[in-house]
Amino acid sequence: MASTTQPAGKARIPQRKTSSRLKTLLKNLGPGLITGASDDDPSGIITYTQAGSQFGLATLWTALLTFPLMAAMQGMAARIGLVTSQGLTGTLREHYPKWLLFFVLLFCFPAVILNIGADIQSMGAVTHLLFPAIPAFSASIFFAGLLLFVIIRYPYQKVAGILKWLCAGLLLYLIVPFLVRPHWPQVAKSTFVPTIHLDKDFLGILVAILGTTISPYLFFWQATMEAEDQQHSNTRKKRVVVNKRALDNMRSDVNIGMFFSNLVMYFVILTAGTVLFAAGKKNIESVEQAAQALKPLAGDLSYTLFAVGVIGTGMLAIPVLAGSLSYMLAETLQFSMGLDKKFNEARRFYAVIILSLLAGLAMQFSGISPVKALLYTAILYGLTSPVLIAVILHIGNNKKIMGKHTNTRLSNILGFLTFILMTAAAVALVYFSFA
Repeated sequence: MASTTQPAGKARIPQRKTSSRLKTLLKNLGPGLITGASDDDPSGIITYTQAGSQFGLATLWTALLTFPLMAAMQGMAARIGLVTSQGLTGTLREHYPKWLLFFVLLFCFPAVILNIGADIQSMGAVTHLLFPAIPAFSASIFFAGLLLFVIIRYPYQKVAGILKWLCAGLLLYLIVPFLVRPHWPQVAKSTFVPTIHLDKDFLGILVAILGTTISPYLFFWQATMEAEDQQHSNTRKKRVVVNKRALDNMRSDVNIGMFFSNLVMYFVILTAGTVLFAAGKKNIESVEQAAQALKPLAGDLSYTLFAVGVIGTGMLAIPVLAGSLSYMLAETLQFSMGLDKKFNEARRFYAVIILSLLAGLAMQFSGISPVKALLYTAILYGLTSPVLIAVILHIGNNKKIMGKHTNTRLSNILGFLTFILMTAAAVALVYFSFA
């Protein structure tokens, strides 16, 4: 008996180690996962759906391109937050000319408001599709109110926990392609063999994909949340000690978050390219149009999963958008801030969040559709991204700020490649918008 039970006991040890490592990994997931998942907001879903519906599977390969670029840039932003114990705005204010900070804020603020507005409108529209008795605007008001209640009522750790669970909603988009049964050999070819058409429409969608995946507000949120997350885990120390373990945990969190973001992007393009493009449904300009088009072609389940996914992504992304805006202004004007603070301890901080959601909600009266808002947002982000990427690269290599934690050679290579691509995308975007 003893000889038979001993191997079983030994066999359980690796299982315990694997389980322990998995628990540790899941525990360490936080700012990176939330940042990556929030990038797949309803506005992003529109862009990816347009890519698939207009060009089929031809843009699937872009997910392999954007993943390392996003991981490198978000990793730099996270490391800056860890080392400086503050967000990017605070670092810019302390070490760089004020005009640079105000230039970034000038373009980021309206872009984030438009992004919030597009997301709120999309959530209301798909809710109306699922429940026709509920007017779209009423649903938008409900979601805006619910989000404000959660953000103001609960501290950061609780909000972060809620956002982590909302990330699971994005898994819905990984299910849909298996329901519609794409031609997998063609999927594999489109994934690993890049397709490029030298025409305005195709180059325009490539620019839109880059602008949607690599957005300036994500850099600000990543750095700020990394600093705040570390301060919560070590509240007794004024300045967090950055060691190898902290950097490794941060890197894993960011890489997993960016991989998850690009995986969802990949599957949305795959769904639209398999179903909508094949059926000739190429003029998709909103998430509700995408959901409606899926219903007769892919069935009620695919339609419902797609629509519910839009609501989940909006619930995840809007707190990140509004929160990044509030942190940016708070660090610039140096007033009390923090999602961990109660309302009466940071009134102006929460006032910015409230006003940003109300401004986004008011967009429904302005006549600006989500697609127009997305275009304006892309232009503003496009003008800001190259400047901000250059600044992050400079900070990341500045030993006076980063000490011994400056960029690695690989980070710099990927960062400079991102800068070149985003600069080219910005020029192309302005040209396509006004040509």
